[in-house]
Amino acid sequence: MKVLALNGSNADKSYNEMLLKFIAKHFADKYDFEFATVKGLPMFKEGQEDPADVAKLSDQVAAADLALIGSSEQQHSVTSALKSALEWLSTNTHPFNGKPVVIVSTSPLAQGGARSQTKLKTILASPGLHPVVFNDDEFMMGGAATAFDENGDLKIPGTVDFLEHFFDEVDAWYAQITK
Repeated sequence: MKVLALNGSNADKSYNEMLLKFIAKHFADKYDFEFATVKGLPMFKEGQEDPADVAKLSDQVAAADLALIGSSEQQHSVTSALKSALEWLSTNTHPFNGKPVVIVSTSPLAQGGARSQTKLKTILASPGLHPVVFNDDEFMMGGAATAFDENGDLKIPGTVDFLEHFFDEVDAWYAQITK
C-alpha cells in the first residue's frame, strides 16, 4: 500500500514529522511511504489557480492509496498551514475525494494533539474534500519532547506496541473499505 505521510506542521522542529518518520521506518516492510509537508506552501487565496507546489501536493495525495496526516495542534486546532493546504486541495483538484485518511498526532503537552485531531476531522468533512476518515482508535502521543531517542526512535515500548495495534486496526479498516 502506498502511504502519503503528510506533515501538517510548518515548524522548523516538528515532532509530528519525527513521528511520521518513525512510523515509516518502523513499518517500512509493510507500506511504501512517501513524505509531503505543508511547510512553505502559500496561504490559500480564493479564486487563484493552484501554485506549482500545491499542484505537486495534490498529485501526491491523488497517487497515494492512503493519506496519513500528522496533525500538530495550535491554539486548540490544526495549524494554519495545514488548514490552508486543505483549502487549496478542496477548491480546484479535490484529491481527497474518497481517499482513505488516517490521523496521528503528537505534542509536547500531555493531550498529544487531541484537539487537532477532532478539529481536523471536522475540516475533512467540508465540501470539496470528502475523504473516508479512520474513526476507530486514535493515536495521540503526549510528551513528544522526551519521547524520541537520538536516532528518532520512540523510547517507550508500550507506545510502540499501541502504534502496532493502531496500524493493525487501520489495515482491517482499509481492507473493509476497499473491498
